[in-house]
Amino acid sequence: MSEFLNDVEGHLLLAATREEGRTAAERFTAPLSWLTDTQRAEVERRFEAQYLALARASWQGTALRAERLRDEYESVYRGLRRRLLAGWLLGCAGLAAVLVLCLVPPHVRP
Repeated sequence: MSEFLNDVEGHLLLAATREEGRTAAERFTAPLSWLTDTQRAEVERRFEAQYLALARASWQGTALRAERLRDEYESVYRGLRRRLLAGWLLGCAGLAAVLVLCLVPPHVRP
């Protein structure tokens, strides 16, 4: 289900980006009144393609950065978890030692 939702989200994101690219291309060519309709369509097509390529490169960079951050945070989390476990074990050992010293009568202690 999660994969399906990711696919749908990806398609929606791509469709929105294409529409943004088309809109930006139309704004770009609007003041160029000397272009023929064929030239205008070609400039808009190339502008939209470049817009999508830049968006894709940006998404890939963001995904790569997210992957690096996830790896970094997972490493820090594992270190914190190890220290917490070591502290907990040390605390349990200390508590056991105190209990042994408190519960064993003084004449039995070595």
